[in-house]
Amino acid sequence: MNLGLALRLGRISNLPTVWTNVMVGALLAGAGLGDARLLLLMGALSLFYVGGMFLNDAFDREFDARHRPERPIPSGQVSAQQVFAIGFGLLALGQAGVALATAQAAGVAAWPALVSGLLLAAAIVLYDAHHKGNPLSPLVMGLCRVLVVTTAALVWVPPLPTPVLLAALALLCHLIGLTYIAKQEHLDRIGALWPLAFLAVPLLYGLSLALAAPWAWLPLLPYAGVLVFALGRLRRRAPGDVPRAVVSLIAGMSLLDAVLLAGAGQTTAALLAMAAFGLTLALQKWVSGT
Repeated sequence: MNLGLALRLGRISNLPTVWTNVMVGALLAGAGLGDARLLLLMGALSLFYVGGMFLNDAFDREFDARHRPERPIPSGQVSAQQVFAIGFGLLALGQAGVALATAQAAGVAAWPALVSGLLLAAAIVLYDAHHKGNPLSPLVMGLCRVLVVTTAALVWVPPLPTPVLLAALALLCHLIGLTYIAKQEHLDRIGALWPLAFLAVPLLYGLSLALAAPWAWLPLLPYAGVLVFALGRLRRRAPGDVPRAVVSLIAGMSLLDAVLLAGAGQTTAALLAMAAFGLTLALQKWVSGT
């Protein structure tokens, strides 16, 4: 398997959104932006993400053969067995990275973060194996991102503080709306629109944060713009509009993370998360985000 194919299978263009999820969990739990464990967790949870993307292609190989024959497995560029092996291997390496981060956390029990990591791996496999035709798959995908946040946070402070729980809820609702749209991507159209109401939850929570912390307006306004852009594409429903909505909402996760960080007084981290939004959009032009 060459590097380009691996990057495509891993949807690496979306990795900056994982890094900002980690920042939300860690910094809202009391970590410092300069803590070396933060970088370690970004790497470890990136392995979970890339492993999950590999497994997604492996489990979807029959569906892709009918609807997306250009994908690496149905086009014969790589075998399903190889993709399965790499995917599960990356999940194991990610869990090892979480274990290493917990080993460096003096005075904090290791098991909550380790259990959260195992639950993340289980949720990833559950989603990849059973998301087609499963009405609960948007919830499962949302839980995957929630578990990224909780795994990062639990390295610093079990039990989870309220700001982390509220941030996780906001991300969950964003992911439910996003995943519902993504499930329709191969049809290039959207059925019922009511699940998109979940996207209002993080927007309203962000508004409440901005009213108390004015710096949160800086990322909140572009986040609202991303939602308007995506919903406008879904309303228009021209060819290509659904995929454009999907990739914009994926990148928009970093803007939501920036809102959550700014609302907690983490201004520098919020600016980094905003930069991650731009980086994701740039990378999506190089490697498809879906």
